[in-house]
Amino acid sequence: MTATSDGMIDKAGLRVAAPLARFLEDQALPGTGVDPSAFWSGMADIYARFAPENRDLLARRDALQAKIDAWYGALGGRPVDPDAQARFLREIGYLVEEPAPFVATSIRVDDEVARLAGPQLVVPILNARFVLNAANARWGSLYDALYGTDVIPGTPSGRGYDPDRGAQVIAWAKAFLDSSVPLATGSWTDWDGSPPVLAQPDQLRGHAGSTILLRHNGLHIELVIDRDHPIGASDPAGLADVRLESALTTIVDLEDSVAAVDADDKVAAYANWLGLMKGDLEAQFDKGGRTLTRSLEDDRRYTAQDGSEIVLPGRSLLFVRNVGHLMTTPAIHLPDGTEAPEGILDGIVTALIALHDLNGTGRFRNSREGSIYIVKPKMHGPDEAGFTNRLFDAVEDLLGLDRHTIKVGVMDEERRTSANLAACIAAVKDRIVFINTGFLDRTGDEMHTAMRAGPMIRKSEMKASAWIAAYEDRNVQIGLACGLSGRAQIGKGMWAAPDRMADMLDQKIAHPMTGANTAWVPSPTAATLHATHYHRVDVFARQAARQSEPVTPLEKLLTIPLAHGHNWSLDEIRDELENNAQGILGYVVRWIDQGVGCSKVPDIHDIGLMEDRATLRISSQHMANWMLHGIATPAEVDAAFVKMAAKVDAQNASDPHYRPMAGPAATSLAYRAARALVFEGLDQPNGYTEPLLHRFRQEAKAAQTGNS
Repeated sequence: MTATSDGMIDKAGLRVAAPLARFLEDQALPGTGVDPSAFWSGMADIYARFAPENRDLLARRDALQAKIDAWYGALGGRPVDPDAQARFLREIGYLVEEPAPFVATSIRVDDEVARLAGPQLVVPILNARFVLNAANARWGSLYDALYGTDVIPGTPSGRGYDPDRGAQVIAWAKAFLDSSVPLATGSWTDWDGSPPVLAQPDQLRGHAGSTILLRHNGLHIELVIDRDHPIGASDPAGLADVRLESALTTIVDLEDSVAAVDADDKVAAYANWLGLMKGDLEAQFDKGGRTLTRSLEDDRRYTAQDGSEIVLPGRSLLFVRNVGHLMTTPAIHLPDGTEAPEGILDGIVTALIALHDLNGTGRFRNSREGSIYIVKPKMHGPDEAGFTNRLFDAVEDLLGLDRHTIKVGVMDEERRTSANLAACIAAVKDRIVFINTGFLDRTGDEMHTAMRAGPMIRKSEMKASAWIAAYEDRNVQIGLACGLSGRAQIGKGMWAAPDRMADMLDQKIAHPMTGANTAWVPSPTAATLHATHYHRVDVFARQAARQSEPVTPLEKLLTIPLAHGHNWSLDEIRDELENNAQGILGYVVRWIDQGVGCSKVPDIHDIGLMEDRATLRISSQHMANWMLHGIATPAEVDAAFVKMAAKVDAQNASDPHYRPMAGPAATSLAYRAARALVFEGLDQPNGYTEPLLHRFRQEAKAAQTGNS
């Protein structure tokens, strides 16, 4: 395998970056049963068939947006007439006819997706340690989650174990047991360790040594009995811990939470996915001066009440999120010399790698039903969903897989998808396993689509706007009407503040209450705490209760969050601009300079928020909207960036790898990228941030290589 001077290798007419070609032939293909030459010719055929259509779909997005811009612009600031708007959107094909009633028919779907309800993690694929933490978050210590967070008021005293704090934790956990798996008589607080007699005997499943296994609402609970443990020694029953089945599923992310801009980045990402599918991924890290190695957890084995063996997964069921249809990748050039669509490459390679799981050659099994789970983000409408369905057909044919082995998760995060959600589900009805809502991207697309209709309300007011309520309700209502209950996940979005677990515990119970059988959380600890919500709420009973609800009218979804007639003070405008600018800068500086796509970024009030690229889309589009409509001037926007650059520099002062942005702003690539997201925001396709971020990150990597 010889690379040319440009580092590319010819494979069946495709020009493939040498690192990617070597990875696929030396690591990914062996053990799959797929012949390398057939693989390359099959990939070339898929690109020949689907790359032109991919380009046509993107061109249709642009054409629709141009017509929408003209229609809103012609209003001249007048209020939008809902009926006229709906007629117009139907005339141009933005809205399609509702499909006849149907039921999704996905088969071979694992219980974690179809028949259980619980938390979901999303983890950047480029960080092996984080990936392993998330995969292993299937089980979590409730004691640890309570002891180290703000769920219980106060903090531990001293450097060692605080018995008073421990007593609060134990009381909270035993009250949880009383509500979820009550004893036939008395309270778990008074339990003396004798064989427990439960009010519902079938909740007692078995044991592993002295560990007792319980089950409620489909989720398992372990009571860890250890009288030699410092906590167990002082407990009447010897109870040393309560472990909860927590993150049932994890999305391993190639998209919004990573900065992958070239072949080397893509290979690093694919290599981690391969390690997960083969079960041999490891990560070494330093802790307290010692080098530790983390790997995937084994399955858990118990003896059932009748003496048979129970085997439960030790790890989350893993999805992989591919990139959307927009971006191309320099890792592959098509015969005409253009970069290849990145989403097509992701579909082929991530499915190929998952063959190691399906063939049973790895250390563990991910899907016990024999499926591959791919989340497809940022699709606009049923035509794009149908494109994905046919692409996955072609990938299955290439890899010799049965039809619909590849399952798809459809992220309901674009306005045209939300407005045509039933038709989107219909386009993938034989492989659909997931829909969800996402506030940030969906709001970013709301603002970009209706950019010329007028100035938008403040960002903090968006969650209380009429269209958001309709969006969240319609997602569940349409999902249930399409038969997803018992077949697929209906999901809700992320809790972004990992240090505010008390607030999460108070508020995020609303997600299972809606009938959503999963929701995103920012950490394994949050997953364990959020798992308690799925004990408090019987999600499938909630779905049954909502099954007959009429779908919220489309008119409410299409209500644009405009601020006509609102006159903000100069202080309010400045506050909004600075809040947005700080959020953009704080995230972009890590993305561009360090290649970090997801991390806990301090907000303007120094509260750490888990941020990914969706943060930029909403903030940059909001600033661009206010500039377009004269709420803020370009000079005021620049002033906000200058002021907030100094703040972000101060927030990152302890990071030895950080490059300051304030002062030499013109020479800071990160600063220039952040500013471009706003000042070029009107021209970015659907308001996406990827094109600009990739351009500046590639420039930063080239500069770093040149300086090394």
